[in-house]
Amino acid sequence: CLAHPDRPPSPVNVTVTQLKANSATVSWDVPEGDVVIGYAILQQRQDGQMQRFIREVNTTNRACVLWDLAEDADYIIQVQSIGLYGESQASKRVHFRTLKETDRLPSNSSNQGDITMEGLDKDRQLQTGEIIIIVAVLLMWAAVIALFCRQYDIIKDNDSNNNKEKTKPSSEHSTPERPSGGLLRSKVSGEGWQEGWHAAPVWG
Repeated sequence: CLAHPDRPPSPVNVTVTQLKANSATVSWDVPEGDVVIGYAILQQRQDGQMQRFIREVNTTNRACVLWDLAEDADYIIQVQSIGLYGESQASKRVHFRTLKETDRLPSNSSNQGDITMEGLDKDRQLQTGEIIIIVAVLLMWAAVIALFCRQYDIIKDNDSNNNKEKTKPSSEHSTPERPSGGLLRSKVSGEGWQEGWHAAPVWG
């Protein structure tokens, strides 16, 4: 069966990067001049326990993230280009092995995937920093409010104590003066009335 002449050729330069314990990124190139509207990826474990087929259309992406991979396992992938009249032949088989959880990426690995992951990490760090700033501001406001309430209570207590001290001397001085003053006035007035009554001439 001859292939349709308008079908795109097979992808080239298929590589696997960003190897991790449970994910990896596969990328490829498409010869210039060919109309490609998508891709298809055949992913298979080398021991034959799992096989996955990924197909994306209406996209110009030349890379795809493989997720939910097994730790420290061998995989084989093949990539096909999707054109207007069908799919290309599968690319050459590419073998890769996922890392262990304790393994790290090589220090010299730098590509777009690294930049994307670093950007996500920076965004997470920024979100964490914003949360810390918000919590600190709320705690500062709570401390200011508590200090204000404490100062208000102290001022209120001082005012009440001053009012008590002002009213206390007046009551102490005024209470004993009334009976003594009244008794003295009544005594003086009584003696004057008696003296006046004895000294008054007899009218006749």
